[in-house]
Amino acid sequence: MIIVEGWVRAAPEAIEALKAPAAAMVTATRAEPGCIDYAFAVDLLDPGLLRIIEKWTDDAALAAHFQTPHMAAFNAALAGTARQGAQVDAYSAEFVRTLVKA
Repeated sequence: MIIVEGWVRAAPEAIEALKAPAAAMVTATRAEPGCIDYAFAVDLLDPGLLRIIEKWTDDAALAAHFQTPHMAAFNAALAGTARQGAQVDAYSAEFVRTLVKA
């Protein structure tokens, strides 16, 4: 499994403006083959911080995701945002342990 974790920092009003493009991105991405989970969330304590979390079955699924029209559309929306910073990292998850399940 591949886990992607990242963040985008911008003024709170810029993060607010990204919500509609982000929702479209999430909806389309969750329907992609190999997508296990995909979510964006505004940080509860920092409205200028958009957090990104993704889970993919493998590198091929993630690579295919980068070629989709909805990824291009979201990147265009993001490019129009006055970002103060961003970072996205991918991790290979060979071992998964459930810590809480209710």
